[in-house]
Amino acid sequence: MHHLGTHILVELYGCDRELLNDPAKVEQIMNDAAVKSGATIVSSHSNLFNPHGVSAVVIIAESHITIHTWPEHGYAAVDVFTCGESVSPWVVKDIMEKELKAERTSAMEMRRGLFDHPVAYKSEKSD
Repeated sequence: MHHLGTHILVELYGCDRELLNDPAKVEQIMNDAAVKSGATIVSSHSNLFNPHGVSAVVIIAESHITIHTWPEHGYAAVDVFTCGESVSPWVVKDIMEKELKAERTSAMEMRRGLFDHPVAYKSEKSD
């Protein structure tokens, strides 16, 4: 079975609470993870909630990376969706886990866009 993309849902527990409440730092970590995974960043945005918590998104040419944090619980929910074969969402997960200093992590993978035939990716450089 062939697929269009790989989607992982990551649960990060026991994270650094101060980091989880710093929208600029969270966004920087996500952008760094995107670059290190080989993704192409299109844009990014983060938001701090009152009294605490951050939501952030990095739009990548290959799809997206999102996070929602609960600093009061040391918890973050990360969503990484990559299309094609050039970027591994697991690289993003590993970097986010390390940089947010997670004590415990769980993750699950879902293949998106399943087809019985090979999936052809169009190159932007095609004639």
